[in-house]
Amino acid sequence: MVKNLIELTKIRIGFLVLTTTVIGFYLGAQGSFSSSLLFYTIIGTLFSSTGGSIINNVIEVDSDKRMDRTKNRVLPTKKLSVNFALFLGLLSIALGLSTLYFKVNALTALLSMLTIALYLLVYTPLKRVSWINTSIGAIPGAIPPLGGWTAATNSLDLGGIALFLILFFWQHPHFYAIAFMYKEDYSKAGLKMLPVVENGVKRTVLHIFLHALILIPISTLPFFFGVSGRVYFVGAYLLSNIYMLCCLPFILEQSRENAVLIFKTSIYYFPLLFFLILADLFI
Repeated sequence: MVKNLIELTKIRIGFLVLTTTVIGFYLGAQGSFSSSLLFYTIIGTLFSSTGGSIINNVIEVDSDKRMDRTKNRVLPTKKLSVNFALFLGLLSIALGLSTLYFKVNALTALLSMLTIALYLLVYTPLKRVSWINTSIGAIPGAIPPLGGWTAATNSLDLGGIALFLILFFWQHPHFYAIAFMYKEDYSKAGLKMLPVVENGVKRTVLHIFLHALILIPISTLPFFFGVSGRVYFVGAYLLSNIYMLCCLPFILEQSRENAVLIFKTSIYYFPLLFFLILADLFI
């Protein structure tokens, strides 16, 4: 039962959301913060993110049945009922938004609600309509660090917007690599991911190249906005260049192995970025 619940909540996505939220919180707080405020931010974000992931599983249960990589998930295999998942997801969202509203601030709760709405009501159904779903989905995917910033500051500032932009551009190579790796699955499920559509692979190469390239200067914005120092500036610049370099093999040869390289590199990007932020605070 516990294993099924962990799978239903998409724990890896939740970890990424929490990591980026904490990054935003630390940068916004500039090293001086209330531990209880951080605690409630984490708890509220965790419940909201978990609830959104669960409801996403409910919405996509039919398409998950058609894909090899998802057909053994707990809802397609009926290890857990759809009604139970729906109840659990709505309860988690309610708990998360309530925690953020009453224990953090209304602005952060509003951003979390916007994230959930865009993810479930716009991005998820758009996957069946247009390949642009990836860019639209990158918007709610990029809000968590901004939510972390507003949790610490109760305001929308350039520093928080910089974090939003970093995550927005980072997501494109990451998700396009996944889309290429599982393009046959997406095609069977009728999902309009970019590598599946006409001339999609060539356009995937272009989008990966452009977003990885733009990420290099974007990643240094916290320095220019005065919320990080030289350690972060140098480290983020080098890290984003490494990310770009790891995209080059796929740009030259579109193979699954090269797509996996992009995916694996992207997974390490934000933990390393968080380390740079911490190093910048203490050096």
